[in-house]
Amino acid sequence: MQNIQDITRSEKSSVTAAFKTIFSIWYKRLPALLFGIFISLIAVLLGLALMSFAGGKVALTAMGAIITSSLFLKMVGVSRMIMRYVERLFTHNAMFHALADLRIWFFRTLAMGSAAGLGFRHSGDILSRLVSDIETLDGLYLRLILPFFGSILTSFVLFTVIAHYNLALAVSIVICYGISAFLCPFGAGFITRKRGKKLVQGTAQLRITVLDFIHGLREIRAFGAEHRVSILIKKNENELFDQQYIQAREVALIGVIAYFFGQVAVLFVLMSGLNIGFHGLNAFHTVFCLFLTITAFELVVPLSKAGGLAGQIVNAAIRVVNINDNKKVEDNSKSGKVPPETGDIKFRDVSFRWGESQPWLYQNLNLTIAQGKKIAIIGSSGVGKSTLAALLLKVIQPTKGSITLADQNLDWFDNESVRKRIAWLSQNTHLFDDTIRQNLLLGNPDATEEDLWQALSDAAVANVVREMPDGLDTWLGEGGVKVSGGQGRRIALARTLLLKAPILLLDEPTSGLDGDTEKAFFQTLNQITGNRTVILIMHRLTGVENIDEVWRLSNGQLVAE
Repeated sequence: MQNIQDITRSEKSSVTAAFKTIFSIWYKRLPALLFGIFISLIAVLLGLALMSFAGGKVALTAMGAIITSSLFLKMVGVSRMIMRYVERLFTHNAMFHALADLRIWFFRTLAMGSAAGLGFRHSGDILSRLVSDIETLDGLYLRLILPFFGSILTSFVLFTVIAHYNLALAVSIVICYGISAFLCPFGAGFITRKRGKKLVQGTAQLRITVLDFIHGLREIRAFGAEHRVSILIKKNENELFDQQYIQAREVALIGVIAYFFGQVAVLFVLMSGLNIGFHGLNAFHTVFCLFLTITAFELVVPLSKAGGLAGQIVNAAIRVVNINDNKKVEDNSKSGKVPPETGDIKFRDVSFRWGESQPWLYQNLNLTIAQGKKIAIIGSSGVGKSTLAALLLKVIQPTKGSITLADQNLDWFDNESVRKRIAWLSQNTHLFDDTIRQNLLLGNPDATEEDLWQALSDAAVANVVREMPDGLDTWLGEGGVKVSGGQGRRIALARTLLLKAPILLLDEPTSGLDGDTEKAFFQTLNQITGNRTVILIMHRLTGVENIDEVWRLSNGQLVAE
């Protein structure tokens, strides 16, 4: 029992923390969001006024009263139409900006986290959080917050107006309204909370499976596995549809209950007109209250469905904010300290593991890399070679021990200045779906045309680019598909060289290249490193690398070879 209570308390805490984070991101949009609520309330009042006075006019006409003008109703009707348009325009615009802020926060948090650029998360899962989950949060303001305030105002108007004619009737109708507008949506949210979690996860899983299928289409065809993969996608799709159907059925049932109490409220008004149970209303008052009640309960109809979405909204909020779960390195950018241009790199008793329950990758690891030296760190897959690169780049930080540059701890310096001193080229280096020029400028936005060509020349790919019809403005395509693997890797090398950093960190830079292309790449590299410190991380050496020291990483320790 205690465990169940602890889990429930933990869930509530995570929900509170998630929404606290989201609202803090939206804080600068608060005036616009609050003004949107104000406009929405005016539109609700105009809608209630229009239908109520229209009902009154119908009643007076039926009673034979002389109606001299409909100007007031026309003015209210036009005002309501204009205000509804303004409300939709303003509230949706405010929410678009709020969601844009959330996406920017999400991207920055992802970039600063331990998964940054290292592929530790499924791309499909990230895409699902960035697109589907954040779009789901659109409903937090538009489908939950706005209708909630509208319902509070409507219940107040209902009670105030009807209580003027009959207090007992007003109380009865407001009780029915409270059940339909508040209890039913809350019940829908409570019932679908766990279902919403499954829906959000199911959507993410389907997206992951489809993206894996697209990325691995060549291998799937080569092994004749199209049918098996399509069955897996269909299975995930059907599981998602099943969950959606069950939720739709549950929400529909809640909607029926809300509709039932709306009809009970209408029945109460009709009873009052017949002096059954409620007294004091004449024909005019009855029709006036009837139109007001019907209009009020029509506003309730979307609330049960919105309540059903509350479970998805809550889980989407948790998933979006949980991107922040990764360990982040504290950025000391306000310290004003930048690392020196030159100096030895030292790992001093460095220990690291990814989590409390995870095994140690290193324990008391020591390494000194003298300035200007070219060293290679080799080892089998999974021993933690790329993690060393992440530690040097301050993407993650040691669990114990320290890393220094010129005897100054890297923790003292801001992250950006450290990464300007260390140019990184990895096995997963990405070429963007843009021109060669724009891909190169990522390394140094201030680089001149001459700098770009010099970097391409150093990477031995300048002649290839010159022969292209559009030169530097040649479009590379997604992942650089319009150039060969070797050419793409050399363009990536040129981008790295543009940084003009004193330290080159190369993590499996020739992964996926054939033997001849790999050797040619390293021969080019040998010619351009100059006095830079070079740290080469590889599974094995080809024999053409110009290396001063070779270290093998095994069992969490570095051994000289």
